[in-house]
Amino acid sequence: MQANRTWGILAGLSAAAIWGGMYVVSKVVLDVIPPFILLTLRLLFGIIALGLVYLWRRPARTNRRLMLKVLGVGVLGYGISLGLQFAGTRLSTAANGAVVTSATPAFIFIFSVWLLRERVSGRRLAALLLATVGVLAVIDLGNADPSSDLFVGNLLLVGAALTWALYSVLVRLVTRQIPTLSFSIVAFIGGLFIAIPLGTWEWNTQSLGELNLAIWLGVFYLGVVSTALAAYLWNKAFEILEAGVASLTFFAQPVFGAALGVAFLGERLTPLFIFGGILIILGLWLAASET
Repeated sequence: MQANRTWGILAGLSAAAIWGGMYVVSKVVLDVIPPFILLTLRLLFGIIALGLVYLWRRPARTNRRLMLKVLGVGVLGYGISLGLQFAGTRLSTAANGAVVTSATPAFIFIFSVWLLRERVSGRRLAALLLATVGVLAVIDLGNADPSSDLFVGNLLLVGAALTWALYSVLVRLVTRQIPTLSFSIVAFIGGLFIAIPLGTWEWNTQSLGELNLAIWLGVFYLGVVSTALAAYLWNKAFEILEAGVASLTFFAQPVFGAALGVAFLGERLTPLFIFGGILIILGLWLAASET
């Protein structure tokens, strides 16, 4: 049991670390490929990668009614949430993308109480408050310009965090009845119901940049590593652990994302950004210290 729990924590941390780097790659690729065209490519790469694993492992089949539920969860997680994430990252920064969406664990606490009836103590409520204030600090509402791309991008990233939190809790519900591998593939297919129509609209209304080898390597990373591998690991963590515990592994994302954004994109971390990030980290540490 303890070994299984350790595997769940390691799976969640690995996924979050991969997603931290994803924001840096996304920021570069999104300068060339519009968000929903990129999301379509990412999901297709992910489906192919996990599909090959599926053919190799051949897990037990699941009934069609349950598959329809998984498709719906996939529309939310891989269509709406990832679409908001890409659109927000394109308008904001890689560092903001990593840190703002790191509030996801706080939102997961709320949804886990509502949908899973998990216990939330005073310590976790305090953690939720700290993380929420941290997100508001990063967004910098005091100097917000509703017409600016950065502000709109940050709001889209908050929407991505909220919808990903709901998706993650639904994973905990559904994976009790379906293997993680099968769930992940069908959920990716669900995401295409959002990605393909909006990607087609972008194809007809927007131009693509130069699709060189570096851009295609970035698409491959986003599809195979950040989608197929990381999503499988994240879903596995929520299959094994309580949602409130698994969500804490998301802590690795802002650390990697902000550091890589500074190192490779030359992004600048403002004092308010650092303050907000510290509050988010403190909130997550406070919640984690209870377990």
